[in-house]
Amino acid sequence: MKLKSILVDIIQQQQLTAFFQPIFSTNHHDIYGYEALIRGPSDSPLHNPQALFDAALECGLLSDLELVCRKISIARFVSLDLKGKLFLNVSPMVFLQEDHPQGATISYLAEHDLRPDQVVIELSEKYPIESPVVLQRALMHYRNLGFQIAVDDLGAGYAGLKLWSEVNPDFVKIDRYFINQCHQDPIKREFIKSIIQLGRSINAQVIAEGIETEDEFE
Repeated sequence: MKLKSILVDIIQQQQLTAFFQPIFSTNHHDIYGYEALIRGPSDSPLHNPQALFDAALECGLLSDLELVCRKISIARFVSLDLKGKLFLNVSPMVFLQEDHPQGATISYLAEHDLRPDQVVIELSEKYPIESPVVLQRALMHYRNLGFQIAVDDLGAGYAGLKLWSEVNPDFVKIDRYFINQCHQDPIKREFIKSIIQLGRSINAQVIAEGIETEDEFE
């Protein structure tokens, strides 16, 4: 109950900070856009994003938290005058909640003179759900509003590939696990190759997360 009280205060008072991770285009040698990342108050047990979103899910406040995160991220992106596209993480879990409002993201963008085509909705797998139908519905909802779509590797096997083929995401992401020390691991390199080839086959751009050394980049 104490944790829920802390979370309610954070949401109501919008005590969240947006940070931005650059996405670099190797083709154009320039910043393509930024992924918005959220942190809770520095003096709070919910500072860490994992703890923050775990608490929101447990307390039934995931939808409320996500909307505040989007609002803060959009406002901060504009105030910093960042260029390129804004990547916003969205959990498909919110689409299982009947009270999740429709059109909120569009209204936040309008407040700051941003268009949907300047934003990429990134479907987060932090809390995966079993139904590919719900995932597909979530993605198509945003695409129909004019957003581009990014997805993480949605799992090995038929279900993940089926979703990719049905949705045709604009971006696919390679998890940092496979990038880390990939220059020393031939198995990771083979995985990376397969994702790049699959991305090309569906005309999607591939984003590699967490490149931190020249060796990994090469």
